[in-house]
Amino acid sequence: MTTADDLIDLVRTYNPRCNDTLLRRAFVFGDEMHAGQFRHSGEPYITHPVAVAETLAKMQMDDATVITALLHDTIEDTPATFAQVEEIFGREIADLVDGVTKLTNLQLNSRETKEAENFRKLFMATSRDLRVTLVKLADRLHNMRTIRSMKPEKQAQKARETMDIYAPLAGRMGMQWMREELEDLAFRVLNSEARNSILRRFIKLRQDAGDVVSRITTDMRVELDRAGISAEVMGRAKKPYSIWRKMQEKDQGFSRLSDIYGFRVITATEADCYRALGAIHQRWRAVPGRFKDYISQPKTNGYRSIHTTVSGRDGRRVEVQIRTREMHEVAETGVAAHWSYKNGERVENRFAVDPVKWINALTDQLEDDEDHNAFLEAVKLEMYTDQVFCFTPKGDVIKLPRGATPIDFAYAIHTRIGSMCQGARVDGLRVPLWTRLKNGQSVEIITAQGQTPQSTWIDIAVTGRAKTAIRKVLRDQNRERFIRLGRELARVAFENVGKRMTEQALRTAARAMTIEGVDEMLSQIGGAEMSARDIVATLYPDLRPREGDEVEAAHAVVGLTSDQTHQRALCCQPVPGERIVGIAFRGQGVRVHAIDCAALADYEDQPERWIDLRWEDGQHRPVHTVTLDLSITNDAGVLGRICTLIGEQGANISDLKFIDRKPDYFRLLVDVDLRDVDHLHRVRTAISADSSVSHVSRHRDPGQSGAG
Repeated sequence: MTTADDLIDLVRTYNPRCNDTLLRRAFVFGDEMHAGQFRHSGEPYITHPVAVAETLAKMQMDDATVITALLHDTIEDTPATFAQVEEIFGREIADLVDGVTKLTNLQLNSRETKEAENFRKLFMATSRDLRVTLVKLADRLHNMRTIRSMKPEKQAQKARETMDIYAPLAGRMGMQWMREELEDLAFRVLNSEARNSILRRFIKLRQDAGDVVSRITTDMRVELDRAGISAEVMGRAKKPYSIWRKMQEKDQGFSRLSDIYGFRVITATEADCYRALGAIHQRWRAVPGRFKDYISQPKTNGYRSIHTTVSGRDGRRVEVQIRTREMHEVAETGVAAHWSYKNGERVENRFAVDPVKWINALTDQLEDDEDHNAFLEAVKLEMYTDQVFCFTPKGDVIKLPRGATPIDFAYAIHTRIGSMCQGARVDGLRVPLWTRLKNGQSVEIITAQGQTPQSTWIDIAVTGRAKTAIRKVLRDQNRERFIRLGRELARVAFENVGKRMTEQALRTAARAMTIEGVDEMLSQIGGAEMSARDIVATLYPDLRPREGDEVEAAHAVVGLTSDQTHQRALCCQPVPGERIVGIAFRGQGVRVHAIDCAALADYEDQPERWIDLRWEDGQHRPVHTVTLDLSITNDAGVLGRICTLIGEQGANISDLKFIDRKPDYFRLLVDVDLRDVDHLHRVRTAISADSSVSHVSRHRDPGQSGAG
C-alpha cells in the first residue's frame, strides 16, 4: 500500500511547495476514521481513498483535491462530521468532501421532481468547484479497477452505471484516457466474452503481421524527419470497447475493421501540426470523409487536434491525431489542466476551457419558468453526447449533440424559427424532420406562418432547448384542458382534508404562492408542474397528511429496539399486510423493505444488518404512500374521473407526474396514501374498472433504494 511518504513524494514531483504537513495529517485522519473497516477484497478500507488520492496526484492536482480524496468517504461512512473536518482542514476542504458525499448519494436517473430539483442545485454547486467531480471520477475509477471482489449482480449494476454516467462524464470533462479506461473496465464486466474475443484477435493479428504499431511509428518518424519537423510519435492499438462499439455501429466483424490502430503526433507549434499533416498525406493516401480539424473548430471542452485516417502499410487504415504539447495536455487531462503545476507554481494552459462556462451556457438556454425535470433532461443530453457541427445557409456554425435533427437545428437558431418549422433541406435536398444530422452538413429551415409544433416533435427532438420550447407551446395550446383538470384535482385535494374548494380559497392560495392568477395555478396542476396538495398545504398547513401521522406511523412496525428509528424504502414502498424486513444503517436508523424487494440482493452478504420485522396488528392510518403506474386515454374528463375514483376509496393523492404524453394516451405516476395492502387492492380494482384505463400497476424502482 502507498504510504503517506510515498504520496507526499509524488505530489512534490510537480509541486515542491506542497503542504506536506496537512497532507500527512489527512492521511493519518483518514486511517484513524476508517480503522476496522474493510473492502470486499478484505483489504483495509483506507487503501481505497489512498488510491484515489494517488490517481489525482498523478493528474497533478492541487493539495486541496488530493486531501479531499483521502477524506472523501469520512463524512458518509465514519463518525467524522463536517464540523470536525472543517476545524482540522479548513472550510474549503470540508466543502469539497461534503460535495463528494452529495454526489455519491445522488440518483441521476430518478423520476422524482424533488430529485431533479436536488440535481439542479447540486449541479450548480459543483459547477462552482469542479474538483468535486474530479474526485468522484477518480473514486469510480478505482472502484472499477477493483470490482472483481464484488458479487456478480453488483458488478453488473456498477458497470452499467459507469458506462451510462461516469464514462461519458469523464469524456465531457475532456479526460479521454479516463473515459476509455472506465468504458473498458465496464465492458470487461458486461460482456467479458466479447472483450476476450477481441483480445485474442489482436494476439493472432500480431502473430501473423508482426508489430504493426512499431513499424508504422518508425515510418512516420522518418517522414517527419525528412520534412524537417521536430515531433514525437506514439502509436497503440485501440481499446477493446472502442473496437466493439465500432463493430456494432458498422455492423462488421473484426476482420473487416481496418482502423484499429491509433497514432499521435506531438509537435512544437501549431504551424508544425499542419506541416505534419501535409507530410503524412504525401506519404500515405488519405481516407475520404475521415478528416476533422478540431484546431480551427475546437470542441466545447477545449479539445484541439487534427484527426485524419490514412491507408498505411499493406493498405491497413490507421487513425492519426496531430496536436501541440499544450493541446496534448488538455486532451489528456481535460478540466484537470486548470490545476496544473510546474515547479510549484500554477500554470495556465491557454487551450484549457473552464467547464463552468459550459455549465453556464447550458443553464442560459433554459428559461426561468422551466420545470426542473426539463433541466435534468437537458443536462443529461448535453453532458453525455458528442457534438456535430452544421452550417446555416449564411455559413454560421451551429453546434448540436450527435443525433440531433433539423428541429433541434431550428430551435438552436431561434425559438420562433423552431416553432414555425415546416420542413428542412440538408445539403440542398429536402429531408424529413426526423433526419439525423451529420458533421459539416448545411441545413436550411423552411418556415410557414401559422405552423405550430406537433406533439410528435417531442420524440424527434434531441436537445433540451428544443424539447422545452415544444412542451411550452403544447402546454399553452392545452391550457384550457389543463385548467379543467387542475380544478378537478384541487377539488379532490380539498375534500381529502375535509374542506370545500371555493374561488376565494383558490385566489388566496395563488397569492400566497406568488402565482399570477387562479387559472395559471390550476393550469400548472393540470399539467403536473405542481401538486394540488401544495395548495392545501399552503392554506391549511396543520392538515397536511404527513405532519401529524408520522409519529403514529412510527409505532406501526414491530421488532425495533426503543432507540431505533425506521423509514420505508422508496424502492418497494411496503405497506401493512406485506411481509417486511429491516436493513440497519449506521446513523440512519432502519430501512424497511418488502421481503421480495430486488434491492435486498445488495445486502445478502451482510446478514448482521438484517432485522426481522412485522407490521403491528390492527387498523392503520392512510399514510403509506404507494406509486401507481397508469395509462389512460387522452380524453376530456378522464383524469378527473380517476382522481374521483381514488378519493371515493378513502385514499389521498399526494403527487402526480406525467411521464409520457401522446396524442391518444397519457402515462402517469400517481402517489396514493393508503392504509394497507387491502386498501391498495380496492383502489387498483376501482381504477381498473374504468373503460378509459388501459393499464394500472404498482410502480417499483430498484434504483430508489433510499428511504422516504
